[in-house]
Amino acid sequence: MVHNALNLPARRFALHGCVMSSEFDLIRRYFTRPARHTDLTVGDDAALFRVAPGMQLAVTSDTLVAGTHFFHDTSPRDLGWKTLAVNLSDLAAMGAVPRWATLAPTLPDADESWISAFAEGFFDCAVRYGVDLVGGDTTRGPLAMTVTAFGEVPAGQAITRAGGQPGDDLWISGWPGLAALGLMHLQNRVQLVDAGPALAALHRPTPRVEAGEALRGIAHAMIDVSDGLAGDLAHLCEYSNLGAMLDADALPLAALIAAGVDESLACHVLLEGGDDYELLFSASPEARDTLAVLARKLDLPLTRIGRFSTEAGSILLADGSNAPPQSLDVRGYDHFTPSG
Repeated sequence: MVHNALNLPARRFALHGCVMSSEFDLIRRYFTRPARHTDLTVGDDAALFRVAPGMQLAVTSDTLVAGTHFFHDTSPRDLGWKTLAVNLSDLAAMGAVPRWATLAPTLPDADESWISAFAEGFFDCAVRYGVDLVGGDTTRGPLAMTVTAFGEVPAGQAITRAGGQPGDDLWISGWPGLAALGLMHLQNRVQLVDAGPALAALHRPTPRVEAGEALRGIAHAMIDVSDGLAGDLAHLCEYSNLGAMLDADALPLAALIAAGVDESLACHVLLEGGDDYELLFSASPEARDTLAVLARKLDLPLTRIGRFSTEAGSILLADGSNAPPQSLDVRGYDHFTPSG
């Protein structure tokens, strides 16, 4: 059950030998902001909001767990941004416009300086994308953050994973693989010439909300890339009952190579790295000129990386030579699959 007041039992936290504000005081101080799309927001037993006429409600939920999705010493302000951004990316992948969110943090203690910084990052993202925080729940325990996000999309215009058509072009937005390079850099697995863009992609991903909305009526099938491009492409193939042929020469590797890795590693992290939150979508070849115009309008690279094929479940990578295409490992990240 989600309680609108982000409420714990009404006791007071003790921290560093001092008695601090109650949980309700913390909520009022850090998580209560003016609402733009909501009739009744944080403070009551439930939020009240109305979906605009002719719109469908899109709903998504994600949990970020310390040690699994982020390091324990991650900047709380960056974590606040990312906690919301990853959910907005799911809405973008449906072509939905974000409107509302609930937040359910699990906190080991009530460190007000940490909570303040987290809230600032969360609301940085909320303000940027027009989202009202309308409630949630707070509990004590190992550090984790759960958000449920709600968006609106015109009835019948949501972009699902199942709409792909044989012969569709496959496209990817932005700079996939950068976040994975940022993680590898922090783990000392690579030494980057310029780690700034990679770390920014890891800690403060940009949900492609404007692109998702603009792709309504153009994209046939779409997914956001969170578990690796190849793995998430497998989901598109599965739901559309198609296969895919990728063009190795078309993959957008320039930003990865500029960060200081060779082409082989760049290709690996682009295809198998996670945490990108870019949009992977299919569209008719007749839409190429339209997509070129859209990329310029959004100031966002949209790269054509291959096409859908009729061989359901087959994902191949061709390199432009006479060598046979390579079959890709498309497992993607799974919390319940043993690594190694």
